[in-house]
Amino acid sequence: MTRGMIVKSIAREVLGDKGAEVWSRLELIGDIAVIKKPIKTSLTLEDFRVLGEALIRRIPGVKSVWLAVSPVTGPYKTRSYTHLAGEERTWTIYREHGCSFKVDITRVFVTPRLGYEHLRVANLVGYGEVVVNMFAGVGVFSIVIARVSKPRAVHSIDINVDAYNLMVENIKLNNVEDIVIPHLGDAAKVVEERLVGVADRVLMPLPDLALDYAPHALKALKGPRGFIHFYIHMDMDKGRGFLGRAIEIVGSRVESLGWRLFKADSRVVRKVGPGLAQVVVDAGVEENG
Repeated sequence: MTRGMIVKSIAREVLGDKGAEVWSRLELIGDIAVIKKPIKTSLTLEDFRVLGEALIRRIPGVKSVWLAVSPVTGPYKTRSYTHLAGEERTWTIYREHGCSFKVDITRVFVTPRLGYEHLRVANLVGYGEVVVNMFAGVGVFSIVIARVSKPRAVHSIDINVDAYNLMVENIKLNNVEDIVIPHLGDAAKVVEERLVGVADRVLMPLPDLALDYAPHALKALKGPRGFIHFYIHMDMDKGRGFLGRAIEIVGSRVESLGWRLFKADSRVVRKVGPGLAQVVVDAGVEENG
């Protein structure tokens, strides 16, 4: 039985038919279990506490359970939480692809749902590339790239002081100090002041800012050609038309800045709400003319 099936079984056992509202909304981050509260639910806080206690008893390694009571909001993309069961602790060590990351769920954004995407992009990075990660958080993308691929350098930027400090710890924890270079500050300013013309590849894993920060991503590229991974939000429609529209949106944006696409692929990274998906466009770009 998979962990997801175990959670589903526990939720139905503890909450009956109401368990269907929550079992798929649980994430395991290190030894912390996070239940994302549905926007509309008949469950009470006591129901969630009972479920939390059951998760502590039944899932090996889970030591703390929290209820996410708000959506991801604000410039640092964090949530508000209510403690349900176990240790009243919000930091943990999260592991992914042989790497370890110290995180605090109340201070930084982290989700295991991006695990496949971290590895997918890392496998696209070529030997000796220089990568600029404009919205690095605690460094998961950057460090997985450093450990899985053989880049020359990964410049890893974040404006959140808490995320930056954890990133610095995580760089040391994973022994990639010679590859991953942390930068504290707004990505646009950091690029303009320190990283113009250095990169073979740029990551923009923050949908709220990816299109707005495209001029700075293009400036970070070292030559007339390079790769940028744009993460944007798209309204889904019937079929897969929205994936083509995502490429059109990115293409139009780079063309407005004097560049064009010479290659582009898109895929759904994850669903983030009713009818809304996070999509990545892997864009090969070149100067127009």
